[in-house]
Amino acid sequence: MQKGLFSLLASRRFGPFFFTQFLGAFNDNVFRQALILLIASGVVSTVSVNTLNNVALALFIVPFFLFSALAGQVADKYDKATLVRKIKMVEVFIMSAAAVGFFFDGVYFLLAVLFCMGLQSTFFGPIKYSIIPQHLTDKELVSGNALVEMGTFLAILLGSISGVLLKMDGVGDGVVAMTVVGLALLGYLAARGIPAAPAADASIKINWNLWKETWHIVGYAREVKSVWMCVLAISWFWFMGAAYTTQLKVYVDDYLFGTDGLYALLLGTFSVGIGLGSFLCEKLSGKRVELGLVPLGSIGLSVFGIDLFFSYAGLAGVGQVTDNTIGIASFLQQTGGYRVLMDLLGIGVFGGFYIVPLFAFIQHRANPKHLSRIIAANNILNALLMVLSAVAGIVLIGLLELTVPQFFLALALTNILVASYIYTVVPEFLIRLLVWMLTHTMYRVKHTGMDNIPDEGPCMLVCNHVSYVDALLLGGAIRRPVRFVMFKPIYDMPLLNYIFRTGKTIPIDSKTRNPEIYQQAFERIREELAAGEVVCIFPEGRLTEDGEIDEFRAGIEKIVSDSPVPVIPMALSGLWGSFFSHKGGKALTRLPRRFWSRIKLAVGTGVPPQDVQAGDLRERVLALRERP
Repeated sequence: MQKGLFSLLASRRFGPFFFTQFLGAFNDNVFRQALILLIASGVVSTVSVNTLNNVALALFIVPFFLFSALAGQVADKYDKATLVRKIKMVEVFIMSAAAVGFFFDGVYFLLAVLFCMGLQSTFFGPIKYSIIPQHLTDKELVSGNALVEMGTFLAILLGSISGVLLKMDGVGDGVVAMTVVGLALLGYLAARGIPAAPAADASIKINWNLWKETWHIVGYAREVKSVWMCVLAISWFWFMGAAYTTQLKVYVDDYLFGTDGLYALLLGTFSVGIGLGSFLCEKLSGKRVELGLVPLGSIGLSVFGIDLFFSYAGLAGVGQVTDNTIGIASFLQQTGGYRVLMDLLGIGVFGGFYIVPLFAFIQHRANPKHLSRIIAANNILNALLMVLSAVAGIVLIGLLELTVPQFFLALALTNILVASYIYTVVPEFLIRLLVWMLTHTMYRVKHTGMDNIPDEGPCMLVCNHVSYVDALLLGGAIRRPVRFVMFKPIYDMPLLNYIFRTGKTIPIDSKTRNPEIYQQAFERIREELAAGEVVCIFPEGRLTEDGEIDEFRAGIEKIVSDSPVPVIPMALSGLWGSFFSHKGGKALTRLPRRFWSRIKLAVGTGVPPQDVQAGDLRERVLALRERP
C-alpha cells in the first residue's frame, strides 16, 4: 500500500470523515437496490415497474434542485463537523422509517423515505467536498479526493450487491431493516470523531428565496472561469456515468442475454475501474493538483467508449433472441466477453483520472468563503445533467430507436465534442497535459525551495535559459499560473506557439530590432504584476550556446523599478545536452538519446525590489545551479 495515500485513513483529520461518507454511500445503495428489487417483485400491480423506477429516481434527485442553495448556505455558515453529526442522526431516523416500510412491503411509504434520503444527501453534499481542504494541506488534496472517490464507488458497488443479496428469496425483511438502521448508526458513530471544521463565513444571512439563491450560488461558481469549467466537466461526467449505469442492465438483459450475476460483474468492473483510476491518479499526480490528467481521462473515456461499441459486435450470437440466459463463465469463454470487461474497466479507470483532479482543483482554486456554495451549485448541475441523461436515453433509444451499443458510441463521440469545448475555453488543461507527458517520459524533475514562491501576490521569477522547454518545465513545477516573458522567435515556433499563446506568454524582442514588441512586452509585464500575477523572465535573453549562464541583461532592473515586487532566483540543471538544447548543434535537430533524464529545479529566497541588480541575480542563480 502507498503510505502517503492510505496513512490518511489512520489520521483523525481524515479517517472519521472518510468512514462517515463511505457508510452513508453504502447505506444509500443498500436501501435503493433493495427498493428497486421490491418494486420489481410486483407488489404494486396497478403501476408498471418502469414507471415506479422513474418516479424513484425523480424523488431522489428533486431535493438537489430544490434545496441545494439552502444546503450550501448552511454549510458555509456553521461548523461542518457539527452539521455532519446532525445530518447523520437524521439518517438514523430516516432509516428507522425505512425499516418499517421494508417490514410491511410499503412501496409508496418507501418512496417517501427515498425523498427524505435525497434531502439528507442534499445537505451532506456541500460539506463532503468543502470540509476536505479544511483538514488537509494542498499537497494532500489529491490524496483525500482520490480516497473519497475510491470509497464512494466501492460503497456503491458493495451497497448494490448487498441490497440484492438482502432481497433474495429466503432472506427476511427484518434483515434488510436491521441492516439499514445499523449502517446509519455506525455512520453517526464515525461522525462523532470528525474534528471541528469552523464556519467559512458565519456572517451569512440565510436567503430563504431558494430560486433566487440558486442563481446566486451559480454566480459564485462562475466567478473563476477555470473553476466554472471544472464544475461543468464534473457534471458532464455524471451525465456519462448515469447513462452507463442506467443502460447497463438493459444492455445485459436485451443484448448480452446475461444473468443477474453477469450484470453484477459488469457493474462491479465499472465501479472497481473508477476506484483503481482514483488510486492511480493520486500516484501519477505526484501529490499535486495535476490538471494534465483530466484531458488524459477524456481521451481514455472516448477510446474505451468507442471500443465498447465494437466489442459488442465481436460477441458470438449477437443480436439473436434466445431463451437461455448467459452466465459469467459462458460470457468469458468468448473473446469479445473479455473485451467488454476491459472496456468497462478502462472507462472506469480513465473516469477516475478525470474526476479526482477536477474536485481537487475546485477546492484549491475557489474562494474558501464560497466553497460550500460552489459545491452546492455543482450538485445542482450534476442532478440536472443526470436528468438530461435519462431524457437522452429516452429520446435516442426510445424514440430514435438507437440500440444501447449505439447509444454508448454516441456518448463517447459526444464526449470528444464536450472535451474540445472545455479545453478550448480553458487551455490550462491541455498545457498541463503536455507538461505532464514531458515530465513523465523524457524528464524526472526534482524540486527544491518551492516554498520560496509566495502563494499569492505579485512577484518576478528569474531563471537561466537552457532549452526550448524551460518554460514548460517551470510552469509544470510551480503551483501558481506563470506569465513567461519569452524571446519572440522562440514564442513564434510552430506547435510551441499555441502552448505559449494559450498560457498568456509575453513575447519580447530587442529594442533596436522591434521597438514596438519591446514596448508592448514591458506594458504587459506591468499589467500582469499590477493584477497580482507571477511573471518569469530569462534575463540572458536567449538560449545558452555553451551550457554556461550568460550575463543577465538590465531589463529586470527596469521592470522592478516600474513595478516594485520581490524577485525570486531559480536555476535549472540537467537540461544541457537534451534534445531541446543547443549542445552539439541546433536544438531539435537530433533524435532524443535518453528518456527519464534527471532534471533539478532549485528556487532561492526572494530579493527585495530595492536590492535587485542584474549581476547579483546572476550570481545567485549560479550558486543555486551548483548546489547539490
